[in-house]
Amino acid sequence: MNRPSAQELIRLLTDARARTLELVGDLSDEQLMGPRLSIVNPLRWEIGHIAWFQENWVLRHLRKERPIRDDGDMLYDSAAVPHDTRWDLPLPSRGETLRLMQTVLDRVLERLGSTALDEEVSYFHLLALCHEDMHAEAITYTRQTLSYPRPEIALAKDARPPETGGPLFGDVEIPGGVFMLGATPNSPFVFDNEKWAHPVEVRRFRIARAPVTNAEFLQFVEDAGYERREFWSEEGWRWQEDTAARHPAYWQHEANGRWLTRSYDQSVRLKDHHPVIHVSWYEADAYCRWAGRRLPTELEWEAAASATSKGDSLSREKREFPWGDDPHSPNRANLDSRLVGLIDVAALPDSDSGFGCRQMIGNVWEWTATDFSPYPGFVVDPYKEYSEPWFGSHKVLRGGCWATRSRLIRNSWRNFYTPDRRDVFAGFRTCALVPWR
Repeated sequence: MNRPSAQELIRLLTDARARTLELVGDLSDEQLMGPRLSIVNPLRWEIGHIAWFQENWVLRHLRKERPIRDDGDMLYDSAAVPHDTRWDLPLPSRGETLRLMQTVLDRVLERLGSTALDEEVSYFHLLALCHEDMHAEAITYTRQTLSYPRPEIALAKDARPPETGGPLFGDVEIPGGVFMLGATPNSPFVFDNEKWAHPVEVRRFRIARAPVTNAEFLQFVEDAGYERREFWSEEGWRWQEDTAARHPAYWQHEANGRWLTRSYDQSVRLKDHHPVIHVSWYEADAYCRWAGRRLPTELEWEAAASATSKGDSLSREKREFPWGDDPHSPNRANLDSRLVGLIDVAALPDSDSGFGCRQMIGNVWEWTATDFSPYPGFVVDPYKEYSEPWFGSHKVLRGGCWATRSRLIRNSWRNFYTPDRRDVFAGFRTCALVPWR
C-alpha cells in the first residue's frame, strides 16, 4: 500500500466523518448521553472527543495552531478526563458539538489542500483517520449495548448477503518454522504495538478452519458449561460468579426451547452457523476446556493468516491479508458495516488463507491466548496513551469484525481488550491440543 495523496486523504477523512455522523444522527439528545456504564462513553462526549483528537494532532501538534476551544482539553482529553466523570462535564450542546466537528474537519481539509504531503504530515492525518474509524466501531457496539435501533448505514442500502453459507468444520495443519511476527515498514501507517516484524519460532499446530459457531457454543451452554467449575480458570470462575452468566450476552431462551438473541432493539432467532459473538475471553477459554481444545496464540493466529508452506516448514514471505496482497472486497471479507451484521462461517471462500482458514479478516474479532505486551525493541509513538498503558492487563484479538473499516485491518493488526469484555464484537476460533492426529 502506498502513502495516500492529499486528495485521497481528503476523501478518507470526509468518509470517516460521514460514517460517524451517520451513526449518531438518528439518536435523541437523551440517547446521546445514555446511562452511566463502565463499558461505554456518553456519545455526545465521544463525538466531541473525535473532533478534539483530530484537532489536537493535526492542527495543534502538527501545525502549531491555537486551540479552537479553550476548554477542549478539559472536556475531551481521554488521558486526563476520568471515564466516570464524562457524564458530569459541562459538555457543549448537540448543535455546538456538531459545529465543532465541522469546523475542525473544514480546517484540516483546507490545510491539506495547500500542504506538501511528507511522511510526518501523512502520519498524523492517518492517525486521526484510524482513531475516528475505531470510534465508529465503538459507537456501533455501544448502540447494541444500549438497545438502540440498528444503525442505518448508507453503504448497506443495496448490499446483499452471500448466497452460500452454512458450517465449516475441521482443522488445517500449520507447519513449524520461523515466522516474522508483526508489521513491516512498507505500510503507510501502523501503530506502535505492531512494530516491528521479528523472527519467532513456531511449532507445528492445528487450527480450526472457521470460528466457533452459535450451534457449537450452544452445546456447551446446554451441557451446563457455565455451571461446571472444571472448565473455568480461577479468574474466569470469579467473573462467572460475579456476573451470574449462563450463556453469551444477549441470548434469550424461550419456554418452547427456542433460542433468540437481541440484535440492537429487536429479538431475532439465533442463527446456527453464525460465529458466536459477544463472548468474553473467559467464556472462550472455558468453552475450549469443555471441547478439549485451546485458543491460538497471536503468533499462531498471524502465522495461519499470513504464511504459506515451503516444503515442510513455513514460508518466510508474509501476506498482508489471508487471501494475499490484493485489497479487500465484499467477496473476501465482511467489513465496513456493509451488511450491518454477521454471515455464516462458511461464506466467502475467496477469503481463505494459504492454509485454508476462512474469514480470518472480518465478520468477528477473534480472541487469542496472548496477553497484550510490547514486541522486542518497542518504542512508544507520539500518541503515548494508545498501547503502553494497557500492556499486561488486556488480551489480544485479531482479524476485525463486520463493523471494522476495511482500511484499518490487516493480518498484523492487534486489537486488545480486558478479558471480561463481552460487549465488543468478539468471538474466537480454536486449536487442537496436539498438532497431529
